[in-house]
Amino acid sequence: MRTILLLLCTVSMMQAPKADLILLHANIYTGVAVTSSFHEIKRAQAMAVRGERIVAVGEDGDVLKLKGPETQVIDLGGRFVMPGFNDAHLHLAEAGFERLTVDLTGVKSLSEFRERIRARAETAAPGEWVVGGGWDQTRWPVKELPTRWDIDEVTTDHPVFLQRVDGHIAVANTRALQLASITIASKDPAGGHIDRDSTGEPNGVLRETARDAVFAVIPLPTHDRRRQAIEASLLELAQSGITSVQDNSDAEAAASWEDFQILEEIERDGKLTARVSEWLPFNAPLDTLQAHRAAHPQSDNMLRTGMLKAFMDGSLGSRTAALLEPYSDDPKNSGLPRYDPAKLIEMAKELGFHAIGDKGVQMALDTFAAAEKDAREKKVRAANGGDDYRLRIEHAQVTTLLQIARFKELKVIASMQPGHVLSDMNWALDRLGPKRAANSYAWAEFQKRGVKLAFGSDYPYDQLSPFRGLYAAVTRKSEDGKKEYFPEQKLTMEQAIAAYTTGSAFAEFAEKDKGTLAPGMLADFIVLDRDITAVPPAGVLETKVLRTVVGGKTVWERK
Repeated sequence: MRTILLLLCTVSMMQAPKADLILLHANIYTGVAVTSSFHEIKRAQAMAVRGERIVAVGEDGDVLKLKGPETQVIDLGGRFVMPGFNDAHLHLAEAGFERLTVDLTGVKSLSEFRERIRARAETAAPGEWVVGGGWDQTRWPVKELPTRWDIDEVTTDHPVFLQRVDGHIAVANTRALQLASITIASKDPAGGHIDRDSTGEPNGVLRETARDAVFAVIPLPTHDRRRQAIEASLLELAQSGITSVQDNSDAEAAASWEDFQILEEIERDGKLTARVSEWLPFNAPLDTLQAHRAAHPQSDNMLRTGMLKAFMDGSLGSRTAALLEPYSDDPKNSGLPRYDPAKLIEMAKELGFHAIGDKGVQMALDTFAAAEKDAREKKVRAANGGDDYRLRIEHAQVTTLLQIARFKELKVIASMQPGHVLSDMNWALDRLGPKRAANSYAWAEFQKRGVKLAFGSDYPYDQLSPFRGLYAAVTRKSEDGKKEYFPEQKLTMEQAIAAYTTGSAFAEFAEKDKGTLAPGMLADFIVLDRDITAVPPAGVLETKVLRTVVGGKTVWERK
């Protein structure tokens, strides 16, 4: 019987339509788990693609039977192939704009901070805004926030607005504050805070929603500049082996809906090189959300609108993440919740909450639980069918064990960014104290409890590289290997890859199309210069992408 079945399979493959692309002599990491724990993953030698989907994965000889006269055959000579990364949380347009503005990433002192601003101001047109971001005062010798007066020493003619690396606080100079009408009489907005000196005068530091007054007066970028920024980000994605992204560019500003329209334009031009799920802003009017959802077909597997995104709190680095107890290094501060919990219950169905602090996480979980109870009592069902809401909490950096158990109970996805632990480990213990810190960035605990993990980068508020994220997930060590942060929360490499591929796909309802290399799946894969499951962790940081393929088409190749 077995011989007959093999014969029938061989005949079927010989009669099947021929492949457009065949990869041979490869080390293919399919992402298909032998067991649910992802400790063992199926491997293959060859893969065949027809159109944008995979039609066969197996041994060289078997897959070669799908070769036709027009089939492109690539001999990979043993190179490592894996599913393309799916970044579950980034900011596509902001990343591109950062490359076109003042890049303060890696600045090592206040003096260097000022010099970069001075250099940009000297080339700016008269009165032009100087904007940018990426600064992190915790890396400076004197770890104090810059003020308006620090920037005024460099320029008073140009309004200046510069966001911190985490994207939750910013500093503006005096000219920018004047244009935004932020004065000594200004009151803190809900969910925000204006820092002041001892006289009550705003010092230029604006936290969370307090930044909105400045955002409102910064001239919007032109269409061409938006496209330039987005294309710069798309190139960086391809170079990094990222074939899908879940983009937060539109989740805070209705004006940036134009970014999605530019992505549509790029797609029409045949130049969209990554699949994009675009989040929508939670606070937008219902008619606006409905119009945006209807503006583009959900059946388009290259570009679609995704979940609603809401912010429960800020970030640990800026001490705006909402904590149940005060910051260990700032005892009078417990962070800034963005919402009144009582107003959230009616607002959660296909929804993801940004929540970094344990209080923010608690608010999000309570809201999900109440919404689920209400839906059950009213027999309400989500638009996607059944009770499959795919509710998410973005970041979930500080949690309690009870909260992690509730993630599982409520089927909430933990959408996390492992690279954050590398950026935050120098100060997180000071912010949280040892007891809370032990349950921060708790990937292994989520995994052990059976909570779905979806990994991303939060780029440009942290580094884009998925290899840096994998290194963080499996080592929880600084990049020089000298510092370690609660190593009991490490993952295996297989678990970390799954969170960046199948986990991210599940989080966007795309697990039937993305995340593994198997017949019927989209042909989104990357070729690397090494087997990242077989090298020491430090070697993962040095990984180079050789080829990035989306839908069977090479969108980037290392020359």
